[in-house]
This record gives sequence, C-alpha cells and structure tokens, in this order.
Amino acid sequence: MNDTPIMSEDRSNGNSRVTRTYSTAVQVLQGRWFSLFASFLVMAAAGATYLFGIYSKDIKNTLGYDQTTLNLIGFFKDLGANIGVISGLIAEVTPTWCLLLIGAVVNFTGYFMMWLSVTHRIPEPRIWQMCMYMCIAANAQNFENTGVLVTTIRNFPENRGVVLGLLKGFTGLSGAIFAQVYLAVYGVDSDSKDLILLIAWLPAVVSVLFVYTIREIKGVKLTQSNEIKVFYNFLFVSIVLGLFIMAMIIAQKMVNFTRVGYAGSLSVVCFLLFVPLFISIKQELEIMKKTNQEVIPVCEVKVETLEHDEEPSCFDNITNKPKRGEDYSILQALLSTDMMILYIATFCGLGTSFTAVDNLGQIGESLGYPRKSISTFVSLLSIWNYFGRIFSGFVSEHLLHKYKFPRPLMMTLVLFLSCIGHILIASPFSGSVYIASIIIGFSFGAQLPLLFAIVSELFGLKHFTTLFNCAQLGSPLGSYVLNVKITGPMYDREAIKVLKSSGLDRSSVKELVCIGKQCYRQSFMVLAGACCFGALATLVLVARTRDFYGGDIYSKFKEQNMEAKAEVS
Repeated sequence: MNDTPIMSEDRSNGNSRVTRTYSTAVQVLQGRWFSLFASFLVMAAAGATYLFGIYSKDIKNTLGYDQTTLNLIGFFKDLGANIGVISGLIAEVTPTWCLLLIGAVVNFTGYFMMWLSVTHRIPEPRIWQMCMYMCIAANAQNFENTGVLVTTIRNFPENRGVVLGLLKGFTGLSGAIFAQVYLAVYGVDSDSKDLILLIAWLPAVVSVLFVYTIREIKGVKLTQSNEIKVFYNFLFVSIVLGLFIMAMIIAQKMVNFTRVGYAGSLSVVCFLLFVPLFISIKQELEIMKKTNQEVIPVCEVKVETLEHDEEPSCFDNITNKPKRGEDYSILQALLSTDMMILYIATFCGLGTSFTAVDNLGQIGESLGYPRKSISTFVSLLSIWNYFGRIFSGFVSEHLLHKYKFPRPLMMTLVLFLSCIGHILIASPFSGSVYIASIIIGFSFGAQLPLLFAIVSELFGLKHFTTLFNCAQLGSPLGSYVLNVKITGPMYDREAIKVLKSSGLDRSSVKELVCIGKQCYRQSFMVLAGACCFGALATLVLVARTRDFYGGDIYSKFKEQNMEAKAEVS
C-alpha cells in the first residue's frame, strides 16, 4: 500500500520529463535557427542549373543539335532561372510552403521530361519543346530562392549580407554536391543522362521534406549578442565542406576511385551538410537556458489605431520616391535610375557569366581536354561559385559595418575580376581553363548576394520578394544576346571553317564540332568587353549611393530591436 504513492510520483516525473522533452523539441523545430538549417539544405539542392555543362554534351549528341541550338537551350535555362517575377508575385499573397511545393512540382516536371526525351522514352521533341522543358525545370529554383531568401532575411534583418552569402553559398556548392552524389549512385562510367534524372527527383524531395519548416517567425525577433558568431560557425562548416569536396575532386582526378570510395566521399559530404543541425539545436537550447523557460513565448507587438489611412496603390506617386532604404513601391523601384543601373550590371555581369557556364563543356572539348577534366571544370566552377558567394556576403558585410565600404563598389571589383576569366578563355594556354573556371566561378557567385543585398538596402524589404527577382531580369536578356546571338554563331562559324579545310560540308556531319584555340577567341573577347562596361556602370551607382552607404543603413532595425527588448523586459 505504501508503494502506490511512490509509483504515482515516478509516473508523474516520467510524464513531466516527456513533456519537457516534447516542449524542447517543439521549440527547436519552430525556431529561427532550425528554419535556417532547413534553408541550407533546400539551397544546397537548388543549383541543378549549374550542371548544364556536364549533361549538355549528351543533349547535343543524342538529339543532333549544333552549338547555336544548344546555346538556345542554355538561354532558356538562364531565362527560366532568372524570370522570378511569377514566384515573387505569388509570394506576395501565399505562404512559403506554397512556393516550395510549386517549386518541387515544377522542378520534377521539367527535368523528368528532358530525361524522357534524351533517353528516347518519348518521341524526339522539337527544339521549342526542349527549350520549354529546360525553361520549366530552371524556373523551379526561383520558387525555392524566393521562399527561402525572403523568409530568412526577414527572420535575420540585421545580418542580411551574411545570411545571403551563406544561403547562396550552399547553392553554389550544389553542383559539386550533385556531382558527388551522381558518382556514388551511378558510377563514373555512366553517361550524364542519369544525372538529369537525379536532379529531377532529389531537389523536389528535399523541398517537400521541409515544406512547413521554412517560414517567417511571427512576432518580435530579438537580435542576440552572439548571433554573428553563430553565423561564423555556419561559415566554418561550409568552408570545410567546400574544401573537402575540392580535395575529393583533385583526388578523383589523380586516382581511380572505386564505387566504395565514391560512397565514402558522399558519406562525409552528407555528414558535413548536417553539422549545422547540431549548431541550430545548440543555439535554441542556449536561448531556453538564458530565459529559464521551457518554451519561449512569442511576444507580439500590436499597434491599434482608430483611423486607417488607405494605402496608395503602386501606381500612385511613382515619381515621388521615398529616401533610399525606405520601402519603395514596386513601380517606384523598377522605374528608378538605381534599378536601371542594376539592370545593366546584371545584363553584362550575369549575362557573360551564364554564357561561360553554359559553354564550359564545349570550351574544354575545343581545347582537347578529356571528358573527366570537363567534369572537373564544372565542379571547380561550382565550388568557387560558393566561395564567391560566401566572400561577397561576409566580407561586404564586414567592410560595410567597419569601414562604410559600399556594396556597389564591391560589385565593381567583382565584375573587373570576371573580365580576367573571360580573357583567359579567349587567349588560352596550358591549364588556363582551370584558372578561368575558378575566376569565373568566384565572380559569378559573388554577384548574386551583392545584387540581392543592394536591392534590399536601397528599396526596403516590403516588396523584396518581387524586386529581387525583377533585378535579375537583365541576366537572361544578356544570356540571349551574348550566348545565343554572339557566342553560338561564332562557334559554329569556326566549326564550318574547320569542316571546309577538311574538304567536307555541313550536310555531311550530324554535329558541328570546333577544335582549336580560335573557337571561342572572338566571342570571349566580346564577353570581356561587355563585362568591363558593366563594371564601369556600377561605378555610377557607387557615386549615386555614396552618402547613403556612408550613414547607418540598419538604424531602423536597430531601433525596432531596442523597442522590442524594452517591450519584452
């Protein structure tokens, strides 16, 4: 009889422990930091477009395209990847989970149709159909980008440069990560058609898994004193991941890996991808410990007014623009001189970068590099794409805070660096494509975080979902002009010259192939000139925003943070 109370008390303590464990798990899963970890994984699976240089050769051979046609398909890839206005407008009226679901469906549909086409499981598609499949597949990343980037920036508004650098950095690593998955699953002897199937289903699965995890945390978000240190922990892990993959690429080039070796490499990659999960859990537990609460309540600040002024439409006061840093309407931002300069920068900078990425496989082929080396070029470009994004995010944020170094000036330096990479391809020497892959990858990666951060700083966060997608519109136009209208025809013209010198004509061969240093010389000199012009254009933006970046551009968020802390206390 005396044991009954003790048993009851033990049962009560057990239930209490279960309740505390459940509360802790809920706190972690609903916290900003776990949402950030989920965002890393989604972005790490969102860079399938950077693998075009690997599987484009099989599309060209299987369907009998010339280089101009292949570049046309590459343009529709760039078009789909950068026409994010649709996802931006949808994001204005729908939650993040809706964007992620749409992105998963769109990604699978586009790449799966391409895979069916190149494996001849469906009748051979017309060119416009392949262009449509490519555009649909590439457009999926806009839904993932919009949902993840906008949500995370709103969760961490005072560290947007760092956050953008990390998120886009994981996207930059995506191509190299997929290459490791591909080698481990299919083996080195398989053709790249299997890669198209892989990038059809894997990113879609990742997006669906975290569809309810990535969301804006409602209520007051207090900036913690050690927040930047946590971001540097994430940075350290991502750098280790990037260096490990680069080491594996070098090792796999020098040594013939077995299937077990590729699987072991992939296991380490997966482990490093999940290390941020432990950092996120640790951070949430520290928050709970400091507040001495099992569950941190969300403190909401509500302001009630008796009179509500009707908000003007986006068509009102187009010319009466607010100060830089305040919330612009969509039309005020799109029709501003600052945005026009950003259009020019993306046309020249991203347009030339996309052209280089899309032609990387054929560049290696024209210079006599083996297929394995071409895969190495793509992987190197992907890894240094990551380092560029990390560099532009963290370094630009540090220079801005400490020295008031304007982000547009960082963009200028990045574009001038890209010019060097294009010149190396135009005037190649032994091993120059490896160097060019690194330079172009780095500068390509650095441009996007800078562009997104500049848009958020100049035009505010109210319509950031639409504006950062609109700011990219110059890049598909640049890709079309520079890739389809200039680079592709110049390549085919040189290939026809090679045929004629061999006594053959165009009708005697199925595929136009150009071998030699002359294949891309003229076109990449044009690209270098265009990129240089874009760099000069950004100097105009530097001059226009000198006073703005000379002040405290985050003062509004600091004031809101102080008010929130006072409200909580």
